[in-house]
Amino acid sequence: MREHGMSEVAISQFKHLYDVWRNDEGSTCIRERDVEPLTGVQSFHDIYETIDHDKAVDAFAKTAFLKLNGGLGTSMGLDCAKSLLPVRRHKAKQMRFIDIIIGQVLTARTRLGVELPLTLMNSFRTSKDTMKVLHHNRKFHQESIPMEIVQHVEPKIDLATGEPVSFPQNPDLEWCPPGHGDLYSTIWESGLLDKLEEHGFKYLFISNSDNLGARPSRTLAQYFENSGAPFMVEVARRTEADRKGGHIVRDRRTGRLMLREMSQVAPEDKKDAQNIDKHPYFNTNSIWVRVDALKALLAEHDGVLPLPVILNHKTVDPTDSSTTPVLQLETAMGAAIGLFEGAICVQVDRMRFLPVKTTDDLFIMRSDRFHLTDSYEMEDGNYIFPNVTLDPRYYKNIHDFDERFPYNVPSLAAANSVTIEGDWTFGRDVVLFADAKLEDTGEARYVPNGEYVGPQGVEPDDWI
Repeated sequence: MREHGMSEVAISQFKHLYDVWRNDEGSTCIRERDVEPLTGVQSFHDIYETIDHDKAVDAFAKTAFLKLNGGLGTSMGLDCAKSLLPVRRHKAKQMRFIDIIIGQVLTARTRLGVELPLTLMNSFRTSKDTMKVLHHNRKFHQESIPMEIVQHVEPKIDLATGEPVSFPQNPDLEWCPPGHGDLYSTIWESGLLDKLEEHGFKYLFISNSDNLGARPSRTLAQYFENSGAPFMVEVARRTEADRKGGHIVRDRRTGRLMLREMSQVAPEDKKDAQNIDKHPYFNTNSIWVRVDALKALLAEHDGVLPLPVILNHKTVDPTDSSTTPVLQLETAMGAAIGLFEGAICVQVDRMRFLPVKTTDDLFIMRSDRFHLTDSYEMEDGNYIFPNVTLDPRYYKNIHDFDERFPYNVPSLAAANSVTIEGDWTFGRDVVLFADAKLEDTGEARYVPNGEYVGPQGVEPDDWI
């Protein structure tokens, strides 16, 4: 790592992760008997009724905005930052994630008269392209607070030897990011917290760049200030679709809140952990933290927080399962909730959790279910979306996806669910309704312009 010019903080963090794994401390499960369910979380609606919204601008004026932007979107076949992926058109202009994020920030600055600095945590792979967008946006200006910090990288571990993996065909693939928990040591090393304090910012709101619902909020800024809490996680009510995700629990022994990922659940506890009535809230990965509290905690640990280690098993070339099996040692940003005495959660609606992890998600985001407002909000009627399953052989890769929807995706307004099996290309103005399904016929097929697709596939023209 030193030979590659990496900092002592990056090396210390990797050493911590490696030692935890080597000593078999990282495999410790968070047992069901040792935790209590999180219940009775204050909801955004209740908070909204009690907040003085004129006063809330004062708390908002002390808030900075940080977006995690290190992902390349490799799961969708992208070779650039996922935030550069077009989401939908707005007034005839193609809008990418990054354009919508900038629009949200500029809207808040203009309407509320706040500075609201935006910082991106980029990776070495996303920095150049993303910063080019920020610098070329004529309306976006920022001088006092850095517009980016760059996350660390670490060696992938050869699972058979415990040593750094060797991959001469593409040495770049020998390295990986240490998960989004790396945010904290990157913030520490960058000096961002000092800059924020120097310019009077007290709160930092952090979220993923692929979650367009995680907009700056003066209501939540005021609630966070009023609470006096050092750390706050936005949680949402789990549905069956969320039962395998990370959820917040309370440690019976200490009373502190904890993030429990499914990888930390013992096999015999999985039924309880996936019970959405027993554990009703999941982590949206949007957090609020007090700058002074985070600075003090990082100073106490020399910039490397003792977060639980996540073991991510992959192959050195993630697109080729025949290459060397490796281990990526990672941490989760939300796990820091367990390190702050007095940390809290706030329940938010689905309108604040609109992640795009796959082309199935993008299918919904580009559909008529959404309207992108002039204030850059992704607006929908109820934010309860149809379950979409697209055949991964033909739709997982974004280039294949775009090729099969040359005129935009079909209408979803009347659809309960969508299942597309096989290779289908869609014409203009196609409408999906009820439990729409297209079956694999063993050859490439076409849905003509203006057709309706329902439970029986493409509806026949001869209506009875």
